Amino acid sequence: MTNTYKSLWEKAAANIELEVSKANYNTWFKDIYISKVESGSVTLAVPNQFVKNWLSEKFEKIILKNLIVVDATIRNIDFVIEKKEKKAKADKQVISINNKLPLDNLYINKTDNLNPRYTFDTFVVGDFNEVAYSAAQAIIKKFPETAYNPYFIYGNTGFGKTHLIQAVGNHIKKEFPEKKVFYLTTDKFQMEVVEQVGKSNKANDFKNKYRKYDVLIIDDVHFLSKKEKTQEELFHLFNYLYNNNKMIILSSDKHPNQIQDIEDRLRSRFNAGMAVDVQAPDYESRVQILKRKAEMNSLFLSDKIIDFVATAVNGNIRELEGVFNSILLKSEMKGREISLNEVKDLVKNNIKKKKVLKVEEVVKIVSDYYNIAEENVYRKIRKKEFVKPRQLIMYILREDFKISFPTIGEKLGGRDHTTVMHSCDKVREDLEKNPQLVQDLDAIRSMF
Repeated sequence: MTNTYKSLWEKAAANIELEVSKANYNTWFKDIYISKVESGSVTLAVPNQFVKNWLSEKFEKIILKNLIVVDATIRNIDFVIEKKEKKAKADKQVISINNKLPLDNLYINKTDNLNPRYTFDTFVVGDFNEVAYSAAQAIIKKFPETAYNPYFIYGNTGFGKTHLIQAVGNHIKKEFPEKKVFYLTTDKFQMEVVEQVGKSNKANDFKNKYRKYDVLIIDDVHFLSKKEKTQEELFHLFNYLYNNNKMIILSSDKHPNQIQDIEDRLRSRFNAGMAVDVQAPDYESRVQILKRKAEMNSLFLSDKIIDFVATAVNGNIRELEGVFNSILLKSEMKGREISLNEVKDLVKNNIKKKKVLKVEEVVKIVSDYYNIAEENVYRKIRKKEFVKPRQLIMYILREDFKISFPTIGEKLGGRDHTTVMHSCDKVREDLEKNPQLVQDLDAIRSMF
């Protein structure tokens, strides 16, 4: 690997490490290097077929996006298997692992971009995603009628949105083979807009390309922010599909009303069908996810191990999956069940530690989110536009950072601890009945 290639990958990898969990980064990205760069195409060397398939399926868009940030001339990536020299025993272990893991299910169908692993059979339903799941079920039961069109699912990264929207696509593809289904990311759509729409000889081809589908699934539409030309093209495509009774399925990190810098006409169309959120999985759901994954991979996990991991990994599903993959790989390499102490070491080494923030930093994040001046949080003003952010700050400081009630009161303008307790209780009550507040809290927490 030349110094130029090494520098390019190190810069991209540094950004990737900030986007994925530590478990995923250590498991999948440590042994990658750039083998070749030619005509805007980057070839990444990976150690084996399993890693190649997994990266292509799970992380291709993240890798491409961060390579483009470093070098804007890059247009696509490919993976090639290039094993480094290892001991014969290590090679034998890798071969054994690959023979046991279900590689056939990792191949993405290039005609529709759907991942066959993403089905309703492998989807774990809990309180955190029950509404989104029920809406998806209603869609497939009424299809080919276009119920809840568009179906817009939103929530933080790693909460299972991609799995659910592709499960809808895979179900329709199986039950209605004559229907055309296609999945793509907003990044991919935007790149095609840049490359083709400006060229008069290709503009019509691009416009017609996506109009032939009966079901169009677009992931991560929050990335439309500030991309005016891409928004315009999607607006016209949306209108064509909608007016011709084609199903449109969209996902985003945010509710349509919370996506900044998109046209109101596009926002109104996103809101025209059903917008449902998915939240962080609760403890019971994390237990079920671990049990389902263990069953699918024929891996025995004791109740103590499942309880420990479900308790320790309380972030998103992707982080939980990363820890599970580390356990699976270690178990396969050792050829035995691994102990609770070994699992504790894996979790300790792989979970990204939560950032420690000062009270002032939390105040700034929440104030910026609600577009209010920070000093109004500290002042004893009872205006509604200041009370809600102030109460939410108190709740976050208590729930997320475990700061005592008296200390919170003292830090936020010298308030009595009973005021802080009342504010935290009020936020808890509001979270039970106000979905928008839940979305706001999730969005704010993602900034920590």
